[in-house]
Amino acid sequence: MNEEREVIFTEVQKFRQTWVWILIFLPAALVIWHWKQLILNPIMLIVPMIMGIICPLLFYICNLKTEVLADGLYFRFFPFQLSFHKINVSDIKTYEARTYSPIMEYGGWGLRYSLRHGRAYNVSGNLGVQITLKNGNKILFGSQKPEEFVEALKKVIPGS
Repeated sequence: MNEEREVIFTEVQKFRQTWVWILIFLPAALVIWHWKQLILNPIMLIVPMIMGIICPLLFYICNLKTEVLADGLYFRFFPFQLSFHKINVSDIKTYEARTYSPIMEYGGWGLRYSLRHGRAYNVSGNLGVQITLKNGNKILFGSQKPEEFVEALKKVIPGS
């Protein structure tokens, strides 16, 4: 992001829910428990290595960053999106803070897509900001601060 531009709103969210980490580390615990059997067959180490090391590391570094600047809404779901994506304020038709059902509407958390509800970028919880673009596309951004997010959008979108 350019440092000279004023950031009106910023939020960084990470996967830090206890239940997620239990699900992630359960396979790792099984790998450690059966380490002696796995070491006898090196090919059998590939899947446990992925499940025991790479998956937890991936979830640990994953984060969703959203920023509202005067010229648009910027977002990045790292490490799947290495650079920020921008939605111009002129492309936003409507926006609202809302409660949603991550599993029922989008099939869970992360980078999600639903034919009925559009795209979703969410990490935890069930609160977010629904954006409808002028072209009809819908994007939901999960947020722990949806009211602040909406207030920032009100500041930059003319006539809202």
